[in-house]
Amino acid sequence: MNQVITLVTGGAGFIGFHLCRRLLDEGDAVICLDDMSTGTQEHVDRLAVHRNLRFIRHDVTRPINLHVHRIFNLACPASPAAYEADPIKTTLTNVLGTRNMLELARSNGARFVQASTSEVYGDPEVHPQPEGYRGNVSTTGPRSCYDEGKRCAESLVFDYERVHRLNVRVARIFNTYGPGMREDDGRVVSNFVVQALRGRDLTVYGDGSNTRSMCYVDDMVEGLARLMKADSPVAGPINLGNPREISILDLARMVSTMVGSASTIVHLPAVVDDPRVRCPDITRAKAKLDWEPRIALEEGLRRTIGFFAERLVVQSPSAGPDRGRGSLGVVEDSAASLC
Repeated sequence: MNQVITLVTGGAGFIGFHLCRRLLDEGDAVICLDDMSTGTQEHVDRLAVHRNLRFIRHDVTRPINLHVHRIFNLACPASPAAYEADPIKTTLTNVLGTRNMLELARSNGARFVQASTSEVYGDPEVHPQPEGYRGNVSTTGPRSCYDEGKRCAESLVFDYERVHRLNVRVARIFNTYGPGMREDDGRVVSNFVVQALRGRDLTVYGDGSNTRSMCYVDDMVEGLARLMKADSPVAGPINLGNPREISILDLARMVSTMVGSASTIVHLPAVVDDPRVRCPDITRAKAKLDWEPRIALEEGLRRTIGFFAERLVVQSPSAGPDRGRGSLGVVEDSAASLC
């Protein structure tokens, strides 16, 4: 049997790295494609020890010719600090990048999984959020580059399914956390853990009553893998996330207690368009994929705290993160046709 070749765009990012590692462990030949705008060199280096890993530094807004059997399209900054830093690029990554990867899937007859997001629900008026809910999203606010970009990407995916009979699946990913997050990525778990470990104030935006549902990264990768492997038709998007809901303030208190920190919780002005609630209805994931999260929040936080504690021992607080912009020894020419 020929080896399966799987492309993971955004493979040097947080979820992408864990997904690449899972696929390599299962015996796939993996092409990790990333422009390194938010990916990390450490992830590339750790993946590169696998002989079946090929890394390509490439921006998905530019077409590329590859021979692949499966595509996971994860390419896009996923934290507000990252996607708001270059909102036009974020929109183009979601729209042009998704179009280019769909064309690649079409040319190869490849199975395609699109990483969408819970942000397509916006500030929801239905709670928990089922896949049939159409959302309450601002088209003009600072988050619209990501929210509306992902909504447009979903539209493209399902148009390619209807017009070109492409084998597509869409995962609406809810808040994900775990080892491998960047210290500076601006997501709530990494913010709180790093602040607590350094004895700094824990910053909560608004009164902290906003809720999130945190899914450990191993559970998320399991859901993505099952979505790709599902042989029966998977019509429409599927929520992947943990239905255990917690307020941001309670999450800050939990992290502080687990770290044993004397940090004070301080409140900053609320963020524009920040959703008040976020919780997935995972009924379809249970029925279609036999999937639900297994790692409890307390256990996942313990592992995440351990990860950052080890990093902060070897990296001083003033040291800047490795954004992966240096030379990459395993980079291949992204303009080449790789077959």
